[in-house]
Amino acid sequence: MALLFSHTLTEEQKREAREKWEVGTFLPLPDDLQSRWSQVPPEGPFPKEWFQPVLEWLSRVTRPGDVVLVQGEFGAVYQVVSWCHRESRIPVYATTARRYESRKLPDGTVKNIHIFRHVNFRRFPC
Repeated sequence: MALLFSHTLTEEQKREAREKWEVGTFLPLPDDLQSRWSQVPPEGPFPKEWFQPVLEWLSRVTRPGDVVLVQGEFGAVYQVVSWCHRESRIPVYATTARRYESRKLPDGTVKNIHIFRHVNFRRFPC
């Protein structure tokens, strides 16, 4: 599973990837490409040329039928998912269940807690 996202997989996510998607290896982006993935320039149109090294890396390290976890900036996600569909890779994203709690503390302040739990990986539709 090639990992194009800005977090670390949980043990639960790794287990699901191995059992449900038959993933044997997790391939994180190299540091220089992780920086590109995490910091897509927000100004102007999408920087396709600047982003091209990410797609070149995917082309080198994956084969048809491989799973690619894709989460991030919308334009970057669109580029990678489109590439995956053209190149017969399986683009997926993680779904979560979210719970929100708000607690009023004795001093009058409010503490907000957001809890996220992995549910499953979902294939991007064509």
